[in-house]
Amino acid sequence: MAAPLDMEPPALSLELLPTDPLLLILSFLDYRDLMSCCCLSRRLNQLSSHDPLWKRHCKKYWLISEEEKRKRNQSWKAVFVSTYSDLGRYIRYYATLKKAWDDLEKYLGQRCPRMIGSLKESVQEEDLDAVEAQIGCKLPDDYRCSFRIHNGQKLVVPGLMGSMALSNHYRSEDLLDIDTAAGGFQQRLGLKQCLPLTFCIHTGLSQYMALESVEGRNKYEIFYQCPDQMARNPSAIDMFITGTSYLEWFTSYVNKVVTGDYPIIRDQIFRYVHDKECVATTGDITVSVSTSFLPELSSVHPPHYFFTYRIRIEMSKDALPEKACQLDSRYWRITNAKGDVDEVQGPGVVGEFPIISPGRVYEYSSCTTFSTTSGYMEGYYTFHCLYYKDKFFNVTIPRFHMVCPTFKVSTARMVSGDAVVFILETNHNEYAVDEDEDSTDTDEYEDRRRVLDIPAPPGRCPRHT
Repeated sequence: MAAPLDMEPPALSLELLPTDPLLLILSFLDYRDLMSCCCLSRRLNQLSSHDPLWKRHCKKYWLISEEEKRKRNQSWKAVFVSTYSDLGRYIRYYATLKKAWDDLEKYLGQRCPRMIGSLKESVQEEDLDAVEAQIGCKLPDDYRCSFRIHNGQKLVVPGLMGSMALSNHYRSEDLLDIDTAAGGFQQRLGLKQCLPLTFCIHTGLSQYMALESVEGRNKYEIFYQCPDQMARNPSAIDMFITGTSYLEWFTSYVNKVVTGDYPIIRDQIFRYVHDKECVATTGDITVSVSTSFLPELSSVHPPHYFFTYRIRIEMSKDALPEKACQLDSRYWRITNAKGDVDEVQGPGVVGEFPIISPGRVYEYSSCTTFSTTSGYMEGYYTFHCLYYKDKFFNVTIPRFHMVCPTFKVSTARMVSGDAVVFILETNHNEYAVDEDEDSTDTDEYEDRRRVLDIPAPPGRCPRHT
């Protein structure tokens, strides 16, 4: 007998599906939903425990390889559960930070293995909890997670977080271990509730992370401190912002290292940024430029922004031998953000007159300052041929821009004896109030170092060389 037309078909249930399509459906679930399925029925409990389902989650969240799984001698589900019981609070961050650390170790292991030896082993949850109790502030989970992978590094040179060198100035920043960072935790006005992340033993420079939203800072913002030299209040500290969170700050730095944006020079990382379009070729000679901002030699009040640049001059290896030449002089045209122009001309570069021949590369570093937050330089070198002494020619130096990082002005400045509270965040298209014109005077450079309380070097920094 045919069923009545108005009879409803039986409700479709996952339980009624064959095993293979049901396993396929379960393979699209996240680990939370997969665990929930274990509680629904005996059959779903059995299928949700199917080991290949957990392999994907182990690789996605914990980056666990087949080899590591074999060493543990556990099922994929058991590996996931045991790892989650230890690192579960960091599941949002762990894979990203672990990959960054792994990529960094692999890259440096091939190029500067000495630095790998300075990394410290991970810490445990109780160690991080003890630091929180010591400083009276909660640490962000992404910061804690990173220290569950590596506890920073030993205080050594060179530092993991990059170096910078001029003729008489050197900076190299270490990534602080958790105990050293806790020892430098600040409660004084101007740096209230700030934790140091890095430290340079040569300059005393640190990058700090704000653990609370106080004194105009955003919570977990990362910055270089910059004393306000025009304020009477010693707690008036401006900030050059370097990150909005630990995760963003650390992973963006690692990405610049492992992609080669930051060059490895003399077994250490140099934080020069190279714009790939900042290259000019004249005949057989190519000139390229990379730049870097130096916060330790800069100030917001008065506006004084210090940059260093690295020039690479290379002659094509296919050039004829008679194309060999020697650099005689340089010409610079320097323009600040307001359009003011300064011209500089002089013999050689950094006191040298390099000879360029086929396949040879010559590199040097120099520096400049602006009273605006950005500016650019361009110019040319004059060479003479070695084979034809009376033949001179110019080689173009491409225009290269220098831009101060975003900064925040201190919330506590003393003007005429009265406390004035304000906050100002700049962007890269603005320039500060012009209280001093740009200067190439090295005596001004020495004065600036004294104001910033940086030990005077034995020599002087070359300008526009």
